[in-house]
Amino acid sequence: MAIATTNPATGEVLKTYEPLTDEALEERVARAAAAFRSYRLTSVEDRVGWLRAAADVLDADTDVVAELMTTEMGKTLASAKAEVAKCATALRYYADHGPAMLEPQHLDADAVGARQAYVSYQPLGVVLAVMPWNFPLWQAMRFAAPALMAGNVGLLKHASNVPQTALYLEELFRKAGFPADVFQTLLIGSGTIERVLRDDRVVAATLTGSAPAGQSVAAIAGDALKPTVLELGGSDPFIVMPSADLAAAAAVAVTSRNQNNGQSCIAAKRFFVHADVAEEFTRLFAERIGALTVGDPMDPDTEVGPLATESGLQDVVGYVDDAVAKGATAVVGGKRVDRPGWFYEPTLLTGVTPEMAVHAEEVFGPVAALYTVQDLDEAISIANSHPYGLGSNLWSEDEAERAQFVRDIESGMAFVNGMTTSYPELPFGGVKQSGYGRELTELGMRAFMNAKTVWVGAPSSEQEQGASAGSANE
Repeated sequence: MAIATTNPATGEVLKTYEPLTDEALEERVARAAAAFRSYRLTSVEDRVGWLRAAADVLDADTDVVAELMTTEMGKTLASAKAEVAKCATALRYYADHGPAMLEPQHLDADAVGARQAYVSYQPLGVVLAVMPWNFPLWQAMRFAAPALMAGNVGLLKHASNVPQTALYLEELFRKAGFPADVFQTLLIGSGTIERVLRDDRVVAATLTGSAPAGQSVAAIAGDALKPTVLELGGSDPFIVMPSADLAAAAAVAVTSRNQNNGQSCIAAKRFFVHADVAEEFTRLFAERIGALTVGDPMDPDTEVGPLATESGLQDVVGYVDDAVAKGATAVVGGKRVDRPGWFYEPTLLTGVTPEMAVHAEEVFGPVAALYTVQDLDEAISIANSHPYGLGSNLWSEDEAERAQFVRDIESGMAFVNGMTTSYPELPFGGVKQSGYGRELTELGMRAFMNAKTVWVGAPSSEQEQGASAGSANE
């Protein structure tokens, strides 16, 4: 795939880039390794200041960066501005809370015969981040903010269709005053990832992307004994029970499925509705989907813009056509929009069955698959039959149903009566083929830190007195 900015609203190629040469790539990795040797010794106070400065730069650049993201991948301008604001929030979150996360964790020294015993959290080094295009600023920031606060150094291999956003991220941290080379963007193709990951100077990796991409990175990193964090997508269930506020549930369902033009890993994609309320919920859901405004993502009235790539559009067309051919009904939508660019109508499918591709695969576009179920047990059973387990959603006022859902749903995140989303204050990640590890909170920071056990002995005279007691060594 070429490294290029192609406007998905028009299909026009606006700017192309040559990938880094082997020599240029070697230079960047060497600079990253050199930067870590000094950056790891910088004070926590300095890192806090740089993070706050980066947040201020983002605030000032909001309009420019939002337009850049909209141009590169088609998200609406309003959602792009919200993404910029969210990134600034994450930077300030780690500036506020990062110092406490880096404090040593003191343990029971007396129990191990020590004067002091604690865990010291120390950065690992140069971390490779392989990021996707759908939230081109936020998904990179989920890694960058905690990694830089921890004292790590980042190398970003971004998706090839958002090169200008990728380059902006490098510029952002430079403008904020971070030392040179602590965060660099690598304009390289996917075929070069293995070379970077196997380099001894790169100590870990994080990837957000497809399951096959995650398998590839995990295999390479495993062979080199390097830790990874993987977020590999999802096909999140959205369960509606009779006690739910149907109007509120339908409103959130439409937003969740169609946000970012339907291209979100944690979007609700499969809707399981109890038979007692299926007719009413379907009516409300369909009405709201049909009322969405599809158009130019730069237009403030637009609610759903184009898909990011032509291949992504063709995938969505294939999923819907396959489902309809096998008996599903497109209650709303169901076809490509007749205009330049890669637009697809927001779509609601009913009558979805297991032999349809939409049942077993993740549809990355504005297509909702609705199932009618007899009870919560059936909803959870069908939901859990899917290979993904990222987010999940339940709408119910019944406490027993809520408890059962939280206990039994196979997902990394469970949201009740609200839309699944990401916050710096909450761990983010999945199970099964949605990956492993967690981003955000202290878990995201410590994913790429050495939890070093420190044991400090008592004075030598006290050690001699206790020597006769003996000890059992591993």
